[in-house]
Amino acid sequence: MAALAALNFGLVLFDLTYISMRDFWLRGTVQIMNVTIQVPLPPITDWYDPIKGIEPYRDTQIYLDTVDQLKRQVARTGLESEAVAVLLADLRDRSIAMIEDNPFLVANKTGTLEKIKNRLREHVGAESSKEAFELFWTQTYLTREGWEESIGYFDQRIRPLIATNYYRPLGENGELYSNFWAIDAPFVFLFLAEFLARTFYISRKHNGVSWIDAMLWRWYDIPLLLPFWRWLRIIPVTLRLDHSGLVDMNRIRSQASQGLVASIAEDLTELVAIRTINQLQSAVEQGTLTRLLTRNEAERRSYIDLNNVNEAEAVTNLLMQMLIYRVLPKVKPDIDAIVSHNLQGVVGQLPGAQLVNQLPGMDQFSTQVTDQVSAQITQSIYEAVVRGLEDPVGAELVGRLVQSFSEALGTEFQSQRTSDELQTLLVDFLEEFKVNYIARLNQEDVETLLDQTRELRQQISAQGQAQVVARDRTSLASSD
Repeated sequence: MAALAALNFGLVLFDLTYISMRDFWLRGTVQIMNVTIQVPLPPITDWYDPIKGIEPYRDTQIYLDTVDQLKRQVARTGLESEAVAVLLADLRDRSIAMIEDNPFLVANKTGTLEKIKNRLREHVGAESSKEAFELFWTQTYLTREGWEESIGYFDQRIRPLIATNYYRPLGENGELYSNFWAIDAPFVFLFLAEFLARTFYISRKHNGVSWIDAMLWRWYDIPLLLPFWRWLRIIPVTLRLDHSGLVDMNRIRSQASQGLVASIAEDLTELVAIRTINQLQSAVEQGTLTRLLTRNEAERRSYIDLNNVNEAEAVTNLLMQMLIYRVLPKVKPDIDAIVSHNLQGVVGQLPGAQLVNQLPGMDQFSTQVTDQVSAQITQSIYEAVVRGLEDPVGAELVGRLVQSFSEALGTEFQSQRTSDELQTLLVDFLEEFKVNYIARLNQEDVETLLDQTRELRQQISAQGQAQVVARDRTSLASSD
């Protein structure tokens, strides 16, 4: 069915482009860089012109028939005969009528008539096309320039252009006649039968899915059933070829989706980021952040607590635990050095310190004493803090300290000066962040992220396949 749908769509494209490409199907010539290439083609126009209601235009066809009659007459009686003169006069009259009446207008091929006029005017060397035709179809000109050469030029350069003109009548619906429905109808009936059968099967296979729902499920097949807008059939044809595996659309789909997603994601990311920052700025300006940190008793009662945990106190306790048990032991030597340095400065200012350092063997006495004292001080303070945290009473005191610290911080936040200054700084910081970072997002960044996402998915897929292969090998080995 996918192959038949592709064949039908190929016929639709041929029908849609037939009129614009009829000159090629008629003459089989392609002009590239002023070089005409002849392509051998079957008589396609003889087969398909009746489908489109195309028939030779009467006036231009009579014109070409008259030229053929002239060639036969010259072959019988020669160029200087009276019968030839009569035919030449008829061709002159028909040439003037063709220029004035423009029979190419019906087929929307006025440009072809202009090309005919230009070619013959350049060939003859006349200033106007009427003069060119009146001179060309004379016994004097044909005798001087040579009959064979002149009629050969006409057959090669002029006749093919005149032959492209045609007449196409209107149908009963007021549109240009086309009998393509006779070719398309068998395909439509086949696709309709398949659509009904497939949707009925889907409705029976899935519980709770009605036949109408199944038809909506297969909405993309509906263009195959429409006698109009046939170009929309590219949608079901593409999907069917992809589902059937006849054509691999993964690369095309990934590239198309990447461009689309990149263009949308750029605007969407900027929109979401800027909107979020604007909301944060509005919250800061309205004092929402300050009220959140300094909730009074009434606000605490109305505040929705999801886990019955004071997150601010919990975070403070966690930070204190991390500071005392993990950070302080690592920086204790640096603290000892600072305390020792300060003690040395204090001891050095004592009255008898200089005298003691001048005694033999006592030059490093003050340094050793201050190092030991600073180590003892810092160790005692650290042990006292640890014991305070591990002791229930100490832990309670620390909790009071944390609570007092939070309350004092909240009280300070409630200060108008502090609150205003903090809000101004936060708003300015968010504005700078928005200008310096959010505005720098561009499509290349998004496309890079998409490439990285695709590579990650491919790696995950490859790992999954490798695991499946390994599992299959293990099961085969165990069965053996």
